[in-house]
Amino acid sequence: MKPLDKRLLAYARGARSYIGLLAVTGLVSACLVIAQCLLISGSISPVIDGSKTFADVAGLVGILALVFALRLLVTYLQEAYGHRAALRVIADLRTQVIRRAGDQGSRWLSQGRTASTVTLATEALDDLEPYFVKFLPQMILTATVTPLTLGVILWLDWISAIAILICLPLIPIFMILVGRMTQSNSQARLSSMERLSQQLLDLLAGLATLKALGREQSPRRRVKDLGEDYADKTMRTLYVAFLSGAVLEFLATLSTALVAVEVGLRLVYGNIGLFAGLAIIMLTPEVFKPLREVGSQFHASADGVAACQSAFEILDEPPLLAGDSSTSPKLAPDLRRSAIDITELSVEAPGRATIAPDSLSARIEPGTITALKGPSGSGKSTTTSVILKLVQPSGGSVTIGGIDLAEINKESLWEQVTWVPQQPVIVPGTILENLELSREHSEDSPALLNASKLTGFDDVVASLPDGWNTLIGQGGVGLSVGQRQRLALTRALVTPRPFVILDEPSAHLDAMSETFVSAAVRALAAEGTTVLVIAHRNAILELADNVIEVQANTVRSQ
Repeated sequence: MKPLDKRLLAYARGARSYIGLLAVTGLVSACLVIAQCLLISGSISPVIDGSKTFADVAGLVGILALVFALRLLVTYLQEAYGHRAALRVIADLRTQVIRRAGDQGSRWLSQGRTASTVTLATEALDDLEPYFVKFLPQMILTATVTPLTLGVILWLDWISAIAILICLPLIPIFMILVGRMTQSNSQARLSSMERLSQQLLDLLAGLATLKALGREQSPRRRVKDLGEDYADKTMRTLYVAFLSGAVLEFLATLSTALVAVEVGLRLVYGNIGLFAGLAIIMLTPEVFKPLREVGSQFHASADGVAACQSAFEILDEPPLLAGDSSTSPKLAPDLRRSAIDITELSVEAPGRATIAPDSLSARIEPGTITALKGPSGSGKSTTTSVILKLVQPSGGSVTIGGIDLAEINKESLWEQVTWVPQQPVIVPGTILENLELSREHSEDSPALLNASKLTGFDDVVASLPDGWNTLIGQGGVGLSVGQRQRLALTRALVTPRPFVILDEPSAHLDAMSETFVSAAVRALAAEGTTVLVIAHRNAILELADNVIEVQANTVRSQ
């Protein structure tokens, strides 16, 4: 990423006002730095040569104290507002990355992008804060303080200005050379962190299976190697940062010393006045300081810049799904009254020579129970994903109330749909919090009691130590698989929407529990809700008003 990438302004609105503030405060800082040096020289030089007493320059000293206070205030404003701006930009980028990843769909994520996206959104973007708080202000100061200070030195003494101009390019040259090395190391560190995160995510997801097979110790060596690789990449980045910082400090100190020696010798021979000499000696470090700080702070922000580059790569991805919120102004029709027509729908399975579903044509009438039937891998879940605008069809079309699905705003569609997947989303918290109840509902509300009775979840709640206020973990830890499914069904019943999709709701339940699922489906249909259910068992299929056969087709290579 460039020091000030235009994409950052395009994707992160919070950065615009902050950069504007930096431009103003940078100009003020330049004026204050020059005023400080001139005031110090103007206060000391007449006292040293005896032309004035301390009382004569007391006014200048007072103004100097005010300048010091103003510099502290400007620095405080830059850093305080910088932290806030950084948090806003990070939150904004994180939201956009997650939203774009969701827009791309599960198939895009399944192509080795899940772990890297999770790492980027949860950890890597936090490294962007030093970029805003430290690096960007120094970039602005380089564009303001350095040229203005050099201009004042040129006005005071052109010989010293030429000496500074000769030494000044050395710092940017070494910054570029070292910066390229640092950027590559930071990118390698980010890649190492993504590999480690991916291994840990896969390990946590399959830990129960590994434990059951007695192989939970097998991944230890692999995780250890990845951890050591990440530590090595981090230490290499720090090594380059410290080394380059020392090089830049040496160059700046040497350049300042050369100017100071030149001015000192001319002061001895009387070729330059004391006021100008002192002012030049104090202004020279201020010329080099912003450049030196840019170099050192670049390393502190390099990890964030690499993360930002990865975020831009995701955000610049062309959309895989037609009809996102920005390009689809049409609102979804009322699903209580609108039929869904599927015409010759085909979806190519990624990485396989399979089309699932293949040339599916069907009609889902409003207020009915429709079942999708077919063997595993035939494309039943993919069909529901197409209806939800999570997967782009390879062929055919889907219309709702006569409107092509690609032209419908997906948010307006999702507002009318309740989706209960095979693995329902359950977040850490109480059971009541996972039910997503509105204010008029409580644990004693008739709607909740009736819904939990229909699904049999009332018996589950009665067996828990704290009832509805029982805490459960991520993914429903603390509940069995069947109890999680009942929780999801209860949530669908207590907050009904016009269209409910149930993905094999009885797959993990016994025969007795299956009766509760059947009762829940009947209750939804009785309220006029359109129910689309993926089912294998006859008990669910017998409830359906319409059964749709879904088939796959293997494409033969030629």
